[in-house]
Amino acid sequence: MQILGLIVVGLIIGALARLIKPGRQHLSVLMTLVLGVVGAIIGGLIGHLFNKNTGIFELNVVGFIIAVIAAVLLIGVAEGVSGGKRGAVR
Repeated sequence: MQILGLIVVGLIIGALARLIKPGRQHLSVLMTLVLGVVGAIIGGLIGHLFNKNTGIFELNVVGFIIAVIAAVLLIGVAEGVSGGKRGAVR
């Protein structure tokens, strides 16, 4: 059940990160999900450092905010690795 919750939260975090990041991203829904899940895990780990009473996979408010920030940064990295703007007119 935790994996299903992580997937749902990862998709929400990935979607929020794409809304926050300016410009158009050329990422699939699957890539958005993957980056959101990785961001959620990073947010859970850092949130756990601030609040030892929560587990790594339990996102609190601080962990959720950090997860969205991490996902925004990961989207920027993914764009840089993939070449940025594909199909741009030169």
